[in-house]
Amino acid sequence: MNEPARASCDLLIVGGGINGTGIARDAAGRGLSVVLCEQDDLAAHTSSASTKLIHGGLRYLEDLHFSLVRKALAERQILLAAAPHIMRPLRFIMPHAAHLRPAWLIRAGLFLYDALAPRSQLARSASLDLRTHIAGASLKSGYRRGFVYSDVQTDDARLVVLNALDARARGARIFTHSRCETLSSAGNSWNATVSQGGTRHVLRARAVVNATGPWVSRFVSEATPVSTRREIRLVKGSHIVVPRLFAHRFAYIFQNEDRRIVFAIPYEHEFTLIGTTDVDYHGEPAAAHIDSGEIAYLCALANRYFTQQLAPSDVLWSYSGVRPLLADEAADPMSVTRDYALELDRDPAPLLSVFGGKITTYRRLAEDALNLLGSVLGEHGRAWTAAAPLPGGDMPQQSFALFLRGVERRYPWLPSRLRLRLAHAYGTRMERVVGKAASLADCGEEILPELYECELEYLCREEFAHTAQDILWRRSKLGLHLINTDISPLERWLQSAHRARRLTELA
Repeated sequence: MNEPARASCDLLIVGGGINGTGIARDAAGRGLSVVLCEQDDLAAHTSSASTKLIHGGLRYLEDLHFSLVRKALAERQILLAAAPHIMRPLRFIMPHAAHLRPAWLIRAGLFLYDALAPRSQLARSASLDLRTHIAGASLKSGYRRGFVYSDVQTDDARLVVLNALDARARGARIFTHSRCETLSSAGNSWNATVSQGGTRHVLRARAVVNATGPWVSRFVSEATPVSTRREIRLVKGSHIVVPRLFAHRFAYIFQNEDRRIVFAIPYEHEFTLIGTTDVDYHGEPAAAHIDSGEIAYLCALANRYFTQQLAPSDVLWSYSGVRPLLADEAADPMSVTRDYALELDRDPAPLLSVFGGKITTYRRLAEDALNLLGSVLGEHGRAWTAAAPLPGGDMPQQSFALFLRGVERRYPWLPSRLRLRLAHAYGTRMERVVGKAASLADCGEEILPELYECELEYLCREEFAHTAQDILWRRSKLGLHLINTDISPLERWLQSAHRARRLTELA
C-alpha cells in the first residue's frame, strides 16, 4: 500500500465499485484527505455486471417510483456531458405486444418519461410502424407497431476507473487488492486494519464509508462494533452475449409474460447483449454465475421477438452481478426499489453505510453522502461534480464526434478500428496512451491482437491494472473479441513488467 501504515486520513472508503470511487472523487475534490481500499480490482463485481446503461428506468414508472426516475434522468444528462467518450445516446425500440400492456399505457409512460427530463438533449419518444422501420426487419412479422425512446449506453467498468483516476488526481490514495479486515474505535476515530499481500497495516481515519455493495451488511456485522438498522436484498442479474442479431444501431426493449422487461443491445460492434434476469440470491456474491434456467429464459424471450432464433449453444459469454437492493415489501425481485439509502452511525465513531443504488445515480449518491458526512467532518467545500468532466471527457463542445475528427487527423497511422477503440476508452487521455508514437512500430510489441505495449504500460502505470482479467474484461472488453485466443503472451508480459517494477523499487 506504499506505506499507509501509521498514516491518518479524514475519510477511509471501503469498496472500489461505482459508489466507493464516486464518493472518493467527490470527497477529494472538497479538500478531504481520502484513502480507498478495495479487496479485489476496481469494479471487479457488481459495478462491471450491469446492463451498461445510464437510464431513468422506464419500467420504474409502472411501480410509481417517479422521484427515482426524475433523479436518474437528471443524472443521465450530467453523465452524458461529463464523459462523452464512454457515454453513447441510444434509441430503444419497444415492439407492442397488445396482450401485455395497452398502447395508451405505453404512450402515457413514454410521455411522462420525456416530461421528467425536460432539459434532455436526447430525441423524444415516438410511435413507429415496424413494417417500414429498419428495426422491424429483425422482428417476427406479427409485430407491426412499436415505440421508440432514448437512453444512454456506457462502459460501466471504465466509469468506475475514471472516478478513481479523478479521485487520485485530486489527492486521494487508491489501493486495490487491499482488504479492510476490522475497524476498532480510537476515541472518536477509527483504527482500520488493512491487509495487502499478506501484510497488515493500521490506518487511522476520522470517518469510514462502507461502500462494499453486496457485502455491506456483512462488513458491518463482521468488521465493526456497529449494528445496522437496514437490510438489503441480494438479487442476481445475469446477461448473455451472442453473435450480432441485427446490424443497425437501435436497441430493443422486450416485454415478457411475467411483466418483466429484457434489453437486446448492440454491443462491441460484433455482438448483441441480452439481459437481465432478476433472481433472489443467497450465496457468496463473488461466486455468482448464470445458471441454465436464466440462459433458457433469456433465449426464450429473444426467440419470442426475433426472427433469428437462439439456442444456449449460441451464447459466447455471460456474466452475473449481485445487486444489493434495499429490502422492501415487494414479493417480486423485479419490483424491489433501485433507490438508495445512507445510514450514518456516529457511535463509537462516524461510519456511513451505503445501501442500494444503481449506477446511473452514483454521482448523486456520492454528493448526498458528502453532504451528510459534513455534519461529522465539518464542511469542506461545496458540491462540485455536477459540472466537472470525468478524465478524458473534456472535449470541444462536449462532442465525441468533434474529438474523433481531431484524433483522425492526429493519428492517421493508427488502424481505424484501434483508433476508434482508444478514442472511446480514453478520450482526451488518449495522448497519454499513445505518447510520442508516430507509427505502430513506436507503440511497442503487439502482445495480443490490437493490444500494444504502450497501452499496457499506461494501464499498469495509471489505471491500477494488475492482471490479464483486469485488462481484457474491465479496462477493455478485448476479452470478448479474443475468446479463442491464447492470452499467455499477455500474462508473460505482465509477469515481466511486475518483476521489472519490483527491481526498480528495490534499486
